[in-house]
Amino acid sequence: MSKLRVYDLAKKYNIPSKDFVAILNKHNIPVKNHMSALTDQQITEFEKKFDKDKYLAEREPEKKKESVKTAETAKTSQVTPKTSTDIKKQPKSTKPPQKNQQKTGGNVPKRTDDKKRPVSSNQSQQPKVRDHSKKEKTARSVYKRIKDEKKKSVQLNQTFEIPEILTVGELADILEISATEVIKTLMLAGTMVSINQEIDFETAAIVAAELGFEVEAIKIEDVVSKILEEYDEEESDNLVPRPPVVTVMGHVDHGKTSLLDRIRKANVIAGEAGGITQHIGAYTVNIKNHAITVIDTPGHEAFTAMRSRGAQITDIAVLVVAADDGVMPQTVEAINHAKAAGVPILVAINKIDKPGADPERVKQELTKYHLVVEEWGGETIAVNVSAKTGEGIESLLEMIIMMSEMEELTADPGREARGSVIESQIKRGKGSVATLLVQQGTLHVGDSIISGTTHGKIRTMIDDKGKRLKKAGPSTPVEISGLSDIPAAGDDFIVLENEKEARQLAEKRKEMQKGERQRRSNISLDDLFSQIQDGNIQDVNVIIKADVQGSIEAIKQSLEKLDNEAVRINIIHGAVGAINETDVMLAATSNAIVIGFNVRPDKNAVKLAETEEVDIRLYRVIYDAVEDIKKAMEGMLAPEFREKVMGNAEIREVFKIPSIGTIAGCYITEGKINRNDEIRIIRDGIVVLEGKIASLKRFKDDVKEVSTGYECGIGIEKYNDLKVGDNIEAFTMEKIER
Repeated sequence: MSKLRVYDLAKKYNIPSKDFVAILNKHNIPVKNHMSALTDQQITEFEKKFDKDKYLAEREPEKKKESVKTAETAKTSQVTPKTSTDIKKQPKSTKPPQKNQQKTGGNVPKRTDDKKRPVSSNQSQQPKVRDHSKKEKTARSVYKRIKDEKKKSVQLNQTFEIPEILTVGELADILEISATEVIKTLMLAGTMVSINQEIDFETAAIVAAELGFEVEAIKIEDVVSKILEEYDEEESDNLVPRPPVVTVMGHVDHGKTSLLDRIRKANVIAGEAGGITQHIGAYTVNIKNHAITVIDTPGHEAFTAMRSRGAQITDIAVLVVAADDGVMPQTVEAINHAKAAGVPILVAINKIDKPGADPERVKQELTKYHLVVEEWGGETIAVNVSAKTGEGIESLLEMIIMMSEMEELTADPGREARGSVIESQIKRGKGSVATLLVQQGTLHVGDSIISGTTHGKIRTMIDDKGKRLKKAGPSTPVEISGLSDIPAAGDDFIVLENEKEARQLAEKRKEMQKGERQRRSNISLDDLFSQIQDGNIQDVNVIIKADVQGSIEAIKQSLEKLDNEAVRINIIHGAVGAINETDVMLAATSNAIVIGFNVRPDKNAVKLAETEEVDIRLYRVIYDAVEDIKKAMEGMLAPEFREKVMGNAEIREVFKIPSIGTIAGCYITEGKINRNDEIRIIRDGIVVLEGKIASLKRFKDDVKEVSTGYECGIGIEKYNDLKVGDNIEAFTMEKIER
């Protein structure tokens, strides 16, 4: 997408480039010369304002004046040659000899070219005497000051457009002032900044107001997103049915990969560590002249990771449940993730060949999660299968084809390719490679593509069977090479005209993404009321993790009673156990609040929550959790204290000492533990006690604190039920200013 130059637009209006530069500057479009580039917005605004006929009419009298002037100058420039009589009448020159002329002491021979030449009428006139007095003259400094004042008065009446985030130097350039003035203004306001430091729009607006300028925020458009939107909105007459894209999800060891292995009749498990899927694999299978594309995800984490980047790849989610094991915690998570994405679910009840298999029990358990099978009057299709014997596999595939026909999945293979990234990695000898799923159009070798902030020209294209391809149609997964970097799973890709355009847009995207994480804010209880008032949210999504199932049900029922006209509470996931990374990722994707009841988040979950800005609230009393959300909805929540974790210790040995009690032999794994800190004992992610430290010793000495990497003995007040493997978490309550 090359930009239009000034001379190109001048050609269109048949106006000289030099004059056209002046016209553009007059219309508040700053350009320097005929090679300056113009944006689409500037061209559109200019074409609305500029009237060529009016301009030519104004130029007519000026052209006449110029023609008269040129005629006069032509007359005066004509030379009138003198006659010979005039030449004779002229007196001899009495001009004294020049000082630098050589003195020879004798008669100097006359030069042959001393003859007087005819003099023009212009030369015969007496030279003008220059007036060196300063009368009626403006000093250069005064002239410069007047010019600056005029320029500033124009600037003060102008409104400058600035982006939401920019550097100090960029703000100075936009306002046409020195960066020193901006830095000085910020320093007077108590902010120390450098010329390359980024500031937000609010800060920039305050600085501009202090300096007397008026500014307004402009949102920089993502060109690639706009191209994708236009692509999706464009209607096509050449639509043909496309194969469905199926995602297989379920609990660990319920037979997802074995099921796919039976479908494809190829041994995938042999190439994977321990028989568990290690990466996202995309495969195509053909059944009765119908193709099905299957994405095998490691559980559902990758599914959510892709959805969090906006990818809507999947058409049907196949939920694999073992007939002998029933619905497990990860099965529940898979159901919730699929529902949050709005993808239809097809249940495959696997391992029906095992002695303890009970498919009816599985169907009964699924009803708790609003999945009622067709046999019982519901809408969910359930198929009994055995990956080991192959029983029911054909029925499963027929059901997938039937569901896809009901969905009426179509695509246009004649368009430029567009789709999503399934996975990416670096391969030796190939560099950055990515598995792409083509959703619309046809992808060819040699196409220039952009995906996220990555660009490249496709060098090679391989299908799931290792066969080299020259082109790939809709719903076809392919592995490509030739990318500049590794794209993220779930990023959209689209084919552009050339590699230069793809590179420019990728670089622009990188600039736009700088500081985007700081600008983004997820929902939290602290600002819930303000967001409700602003109309930003109508639903509050909540994830509940607790120590027992009964607590989850109690919290669910209590929260559902808080629904009102302005806002509705949705419990998108509830499970027993510690808060993990999957919960945080689901919360980040669904803009949810995580509530933990008698459980703790693990270290990785805490780090991810900080990165993704997910609000995690931990409680010991159900009433407190319900009250906090109720107060947040009413705008009355004002927390005065916040918990700060100081350190963690692992119990490696337990010593029972008569007359003293039980002492925990601990190793400090993180932070430090102080003698006055409050502590909680965590066993398998569940809080078993909150209390205080009775004693803290190193060898035989009492100490005030113990840091990371050291061993110590810790005694807990009025508690002796300590076990090897328990974690001790030390924390303090910090006062938060309101």
